[in-house]
Amino acid sequence: MIMPSLPSFSSLLAFDAAAQHGSFTRAAQRINVSQPAISRRVATLENDLGVKLFDRATKPMALTDAGESLFAVLRSSLSRIEAEVETLRSGGQTKDFVISAAPGFLAFWLVPRLDHLTARLPDQSFALVTTGTERSSTNSDVRVRFGTGDWPDTYSRKILNESVFPVCSAELTRKLGTEIDPVQLVNERLLQLPDRASEWYDWPLWFSAMGHQPAQPLNVLTFDSYALVIAAALSGQGIALGWAGLVEDYLKTGALVRLGDTAVTSGKGYYATCKIGQEDDPVVAQVLELLSDGSLLPS
Repeated sequence: MIMPSLPSFSSLLAFDAAAQHGSFTRAAQRINVSQPAISRRVATLENDLGVKLFDRATKPMALTDAGESLFAVLRSSLSRIEAEVETLRSGGQTKDFVISAAPGFLAFWLVPRLDHLTARLPDQSFALVTTGTERSSTNSDVRVRFGTGDWPDTYSRKILNESVFPVCSAELTRKLGTEIDPVQLVNERLLQLPDRASEWYDWPLWFSAMGHQPAQPLNVLTFDSYALVIAAALSGQGIALGWAGLVEDYLKTGALVRLGDTAVTSGKGYYATCKIGQEDDPVVAQVLELLSDGSLLPS
């Protein structure tokens, strides 16, 4: 039986890097070669296969149908090779499966569900890291992201829709009541993340989405993490914005109380994501499914 002649590994690696980054320049930086070298290797691969792999007229470059097909198979295979190399380098020990997310999502959604996650994958060790750290940006197996789910070169499955409403401590509701008109909130102390510092709602954006523009400056306390916002709300320091799915446990116990039935929704949400091709890895596939199918319940 005659074995098929495969393209050179260097040309396949150049194509993989260019497909992930949408740019020969960034691909060159990724694998530490020159930009012309990446261009030559991809051109050699295209000549070998007899098809165009990139539409170079777009910015960033877009994969053709043939390029999409090759990238899906190649990335899946390389992901498995990378995982096996990591295992061998660690002395044969199973490496931690790294899940990265914003601190608020980790603290209020994932940590309460860890018992169920680890029970479903008893032979797998996990590491939870906050988004923005070096480990989260380079070694995440699954990254939980907030947005619309359409990131480049990313496979995504939705976990939660965005629904945002005001919450405060039970003690504070004795003063305010629970059926307060949202417009009345402009006179209260409001707790939030830094103004417009992220893709999440702050109070001015929330009021705007409600169709109300406060006439006077808001009395706002700002915190640099959502965990601190919720801690301040629990201690009666003011009214916070609660995200459905993140504050549910506090609402069930009565530690926090929802003010009224009004909520702001959007087309955004939390998504479990990985790089294209890695969704075929058995463990990645199972974690993606568990995070998104509603089967993980808080302990």
